[in-house]
Amino acid sequence: MRLRSPTERLYDLIERLRSPRTEGSGPPSSFGGGPPAASLRSGPEAPDPLPLRDRLDPGLPGARALALLGVVAALVAGIYLWMARPRPEPPTAAVSSPTLSVASVASPVSRVVVHVSGKVRRPGVVTLPSGSRVADAIKAAGGARAGARTDTLNLARKLVDGEQIPVGVPAPAAAPAVSGAPTSGAPLDLNTATVEQLDDLPGVGPVLAQRIVDYRGQHGSFRSVDQLQEVSGIGTRRFTELKAMVRV
Repeated sequence: MRLRSPTERLYDLIERLRSPRTEGSGPPSSFGGGPPAASLRSGPEAPDPLPLRDRLDPGLPGARALALLGVVAALVAGIYLWMARPRPEPPTAAVSSPTLSVASVASPVSRVVVHVSGKVRRPGVVTLPSGSRVADAIKAAGGARAGARTDTLNLARKLVDGEQIPVGVPAPAAAPAVSGAPTSGAPLDLNTATVEQLDDLPGVGPVLAQRIVDYRGQHGSFRSVDQLQEVSGIGTRRFTELKAMVRV
């Protein structure tokens, strides 16, 4: 025999208390001491109410509906919490001041001005962008004339502002030196002289003459006679002997 749980016994007690009295269970009639009178009925008996246990049990469909309702409530609560979460403020874009940087300030383009002379179609002064080459200067002067030699010029050399570029013009011939100076009395142009012509100068051999030409090709035309002192091998004494025999 299965023992009933306290909960089941409590449900049975509640049902017995709620069930109606049966006939003849009431008190005896007060008239004449006769047999008990029949109980008065006002109408048909009402059906027994459902047990409390059955009324509280939702059943399988109700349990599923309650579970679904709980899931929906959990989703709604989760969405609400996610929407209400604190969010970091977006960084405000820094308003750049209208100050101009050094790079944004339009500076004038650097240019060089050179004199192209000799056998060119339009000899004269030309203005070119900084970094231009000797070939660019000759082209700006209309190009070399037919038969003009440019092999004595370094066409790839960068231009120096204020220099002169003689095209196809023979350099002054160097006569045999007398007492260390040319007999013609004309100084030798450092910017057009060849290695052979520089070699004829007193105290200048082929090695030093080549250094002078190489310096001219690396640094551009000589801008002054004093610049000759920057050539390796020309000291103060040798420069003093040469400065009267050369020019730029």
